Formats: sequence, structure tokens, C-alpha cells
Amino acid sequence: MRRTEMLQGIRTMKFEEIYDQARERRISQAEAASMLCISERTFRRWGCRFEAEGAEGLYDQRLGKLSHRRVPVDTVMEILTLFDTRYWDFTAKHFHEKLVDEHDYQLSYNWVRLTLQEHGRIRAAPRRGAHRRKRERRALPGMMLHQDASSHQWVKDQWWDLIVTMDDATSEIYSAFFIEEEGTMSSFMGVSQVIERKGLFCTLYADRGSHYWHTPQAGGKVDKDNPTQFGRALQQLGITLIAAYSPQARGRSERMFGTLQKRLPQELRLAGITTMDEANRFLKDQFLPQINEQFMARQGETGSAFVPFAGNLDDTLCIQEERVVNNDNTVRYKNRNLQIPADQHRLHYVKSRVRVHEYPNGTFAIFYGPRKLAAYDAVGMLIKNKEQQVA
Repeated sequence: MRRTEMLQGIRTMKFEEIYDQARERRISQAEAASMLCISERTFRRWGCRFEAEGAEGLYDQRLGKLSHRRVPVDTVMEILTLFDTRYWDFTAKHFHEKLVDEHDYQLSYNWVRLTLQEHGRIRAAPRRGAHRRKRERRALPGMMLHQDASSHQWVKDQWWDLIVTMDDATSEIYSAFFIEEEGTMSSFMGVSQVIERKGLFCTLYADRGSHYWHTPQAGGKVDKDNPTQFGRALQQLGITLIAAYSPQARGRSERMFGTLQKRLPQELRLAGITTMDEANRFLKDQFLPQINEQFMARQGETGSAFVPFAGNLDDTLCIQEERVVNNDNTVRYKNRNLQIPADQHRLHYVKSRVRVHEYPNGTFAIFYGPRKLAAYDAVGMLIKNKEQQVA
């Protein structure tokens, strides 16, 4: 027996009992209606139907009839076929957006979700865990940014790292790109893209990865007095690096990665993208503008905490290592011999302490104090500038 039919029988028995008491004047009609949670008018109307037709007069005529708003079976089959053949790896929310935007189906999200669950296409989400208090967002964009990476099978049979730098105040993603493996250089690239686009920000929230922090004991406190190359670069820029000690502390960025993992691989598959270069172009030109428009939060106050930057960003966001110049005016760095060219201002730099800069694009440079002596390509060959060519 269906639940609606069972409730109909219970209502009928309850009405007969209360109606007898009202007819015998043991209770008033107002009290009877109150006991049945209906109005006095409805009680009198039900009483007339009960006197004329008996218990059948109380039967709800809507039972057993199909609603005129019921979605046709053909439409249900069309939607299930679409899901099975093209959108099988989409979430219910993402699938509903495609139905509305690309296939002109004007159906509610809740109907789509329940239909997919009823026909075994998706499972109901598990119950949430223990209650946690949500950390308030920063008041202004630029006050605190999150940077994190997610290793995932973004395209079929290929695992890449997605580096994301996003704002805490609005959840706007300022920088996102794929790379083979996250590290110091990818962190430099993310911060550089944000500063070039928006300006300097106040703080950066990141995990305790080895390229962010030195951690003397595994799982212990970070060593703030011994910065990594990335930490040194942020100090030079005046940006404070904050360590996160648990995934829950990075909840805002973790939830964003959950959204990206449920949407981005599906969009890449539909676009027929299989290479990292194509994926990065798609990410920058199409996906990020859409995801920011859809998921950005409204900021609490007007204004921005970003500050314009006019310095040399490339020579700050890079690896810097000190070396001593050899007797033949070369510097040994990562199995490369970097030859210092002849200098009209000095005969040689033998035994001098110089600084080697390694840039995210794979090139190098040698500095003596603030002065740049030479630049080199990825294999260590000298890149001659106009002054050197004239000499």
C-alpha cells in the first residue's frame, strides 16, 4: 500500500470518530475542526459528504491521477540518454546547467537530481560530518590569498598538477595553470601572474610543502627563521607567508578544488583537449572567466588591499644562489659552466662572490651586487645583449 493511501485511511477513521463526537454534541464543531487541523467550513463540508456518501465521500479524488505537471516519459528518457552518452561523469548540478544552457530544457535542478538518483545514475550525497564553525572571509580582496596544488587525472590517462592562486575575500581565482609537478618555480609563476594583474597583496596562505617552508620535524612546526627560496622572495616583496597545519584550515581552497575536479575534466573532455598546452589555453580563455562569474562571492566592503608594483619582479621571484667565480671567469651551477664575458669596467671577477638567478622559464643570469653581468639560456649558453654585440 502506498503511503498516501495509508494516510487517507487513517484520516477517514479519525474523522469518523471525531464527527460522531460532534454530532452527539460532546464537542463543538470548532473543537472538532481544531483536532483535525482544518477549518470549520471544511469540517462542515466533509460532514455533508460523509452523510451523503459515507466513507467514500472523504476519499481524495486526486489519488491515482497523474499530475498535469508531470514530466513526460519521453522527456525523461531523452535526459537519461543525454546523461549516459555525453555527460556520464558530470555532477547533477553541472548536468542541470548543461540541460538549461545548451539543450533548452526548463526543468528544476531538484527534479534532475532526484531523477538521476531514482534511475541509479548518481548516488545521494553522504551526510556531512561534525559541525565546524566557518571562518569569516577577509573584508577586502588582496588581504589574503590562497595558493595550493591538486594532482588529478585532468585528462584521460594523464596526471597533472593544477596550481591555483585565489582570493580569500571573494574566492576569485587570479591564476591557474597545469604543470607536470608543483614546486618552487610553479609557486613563483602563480604569484607573478597575480602581481602583474592585480598588484602586491598582504598575505599568502599555503600548506607546509617543502618549497614553501623548511620543517625540521615531519608534521611539526615550520622554521620561520630559515626561509626557502619562495619564502625569501615573499619577504623581499613584503608579503607575509602563513602556514596551514591541516586540510580543514585550507577549507576554502579545498572546496574550490572539489568544484574544479568535478567540472574541469568533463569540460576538457567535451572540448576534445588532450595536451597540457591546449588545456592551459582553455583554462585561461574560457573556463576561468565562467567559474569566477559563477562562484565568486560578494566582497564584504568596497575597495581593495592590492598595491601597485613597479619594481623588477622577475629578479625577485626566482631562485637565487651565491657562487664563487672560478679562475677562468666561469661559475658552476647545476652542471652548467656559466662563462662571464669580458667587462670594460673590470678586468676579471675571479674569486668574487656573485649571485646566480634561475628563472621559472629555465633561463639564468649572474649578478654582482645589484649589477647584472650576463644572461644565459636553458643550456647555459650566453645570451648576448646589444651592448655586448657592439663591444
